[in-house]
Amino acid sequence: MTSAYLYRQRWMLIHLPLALLAGAMAMLLWWRLYPMPPSQLTISTALADGAYHRHALRYRDAFARHGVQLEVQTSPGSAENLKRLQSTPPTTDLALVQGGFGWSSATGEPIGIPVVQTLASVDTEVLWLFSLAPRIRSLEHLVGLRVAAGPEGSGHRAMLQRLLRQLGVPLDALTWAEHSGEAACDALLRGDIDAVFMVASPLAPGVSALLDQPAIQLAQLQRTLVLSERNNFLQNRLLAQDSLGDGKPPTDTTVLTTPTHLLVRQDLDPALKRLATAVAMEVHRDAGPFHVAGEFPALRLSDFPTAPQAREVLSQGLNGLESVLPFWWAQIVQRLLVIGVPTLLLLLLAWSLVPALLRWRLERRVTRWYGELKFIENDLANNSVNVGGMDLSRIHGRLNAMEEALAKAQVPPEIVERWYTLRQHIDFVRQRVVEFRGR
Repeated sequence: MTSAYLYRQRWMLIHLPLALLAGAMAMLLWWRLYPMPPSQLTISTALADGAYHRHALRYRDAFARHGVQLEVQTSPGSAENLKRLQSTPPTTDLALVQGGFGWSSATGEPIGIPVVQTLASVDTEVLWLFSLAPRIRSLEHLVGLRVAAGPEGSGHRAMLQRLLRQLGVPLDALTWAEHSGEAACDALLRGDIDAVFMVASPLAPGVSALLDQPAIQLAQLQRTLVLSERNNFLQNRLLAQDSLGDGKPPTDTTVLTTPTHLLVRQDLDPALKRLATAVAMEVHRDAGPFHVAGEFPALRLSDFPTAPQAREVLSQGLNGLESVLPFWWAQIVQRLLVIGVPTLLLLLLAWSLVPALLRWRLERRVTRWYGELKFIENDLANNSVNVGGMDLSRIHGRLNAMEEALAKAQVPPEIVERWYTLRQHIDFVRQRVVEFRGR
């Protein structure tokens, strides 16, 4: 296939293949290098009657407004939530986990924290201890009692067991029950258990159910300052009288609190991390018993590695496109800018460069023939041609070969004028040869 034919058919043989190649390359880069975020996420919470589940339901509504479907998974509690994030492959994308499971305060065996990041601390949870009379004032008083601290894998049980170990209380000195929330309240009232230990938000339904019962007493724990100094994820706080409602609690009560972390698997799409952080800012912006409006979400109480996208959103808000466009349109425009614009520029460059190269090759051939004609004219002008006929025959052969090549060539319209001018110059040189022979 000659250069002249390629140039004449450049729209079909050059421009169309280049456009198809650019489109295929853009699609490949879009798919492999910068794919669109998934439209479905999962979040692992806790039991259906807890505050975690209530938070997740609000997340689900907020994500839906951005075109992302969020599946809410129940679980025994924080320990199971963290395992789901760390499993291979992970079985959840987001999780709510109480303080005490992070890299600076891990419970039990070491865990692979680097695969997990925090988006923010989103709430404050209290270490609640409820019982019937007599009033309990220390965790050591739980020895010999039947204590409901949630099922295995729950944050309630993990927290209580950790604190008991620090106080030197054998775990088998207690009789453990798996009740939690409202079920624990009913079991306590029936006399099936003696005490309930929970790590939960003050607004959790289970906490409200226990506080509503006049016969159930909230323990005023002693030595809380010692426990908070031993555990960097605990804070010694004052729960003011009537702060949760009339007679809830009946007196000012010193309690231990720990933050609630919204965690994400590290390899989740960065755009979804930004969106999840923005959703957390929307859901948790109101005031609570231990914080003012706008204090949460926050990073100051986190003991997990922070996702860079979360730090960016919490400090500066969503980026330019995501702040003015719907979430999915922002993702499309970003990919058009990152992939589409460079690909289009390369296409335009090749679009003009390849035909220009072919035209240069065609014009170079004309220039080469002009050079050959110039050599013949110089020989004639310098009388360096043998009049005997051998040199003249050779010159005639060269001129005839040039004419035959010109006749066979399919000249593109852009250079046909130079082509005809070259044929005129060949005739002119042939006339010079005839004149030279007639001398």
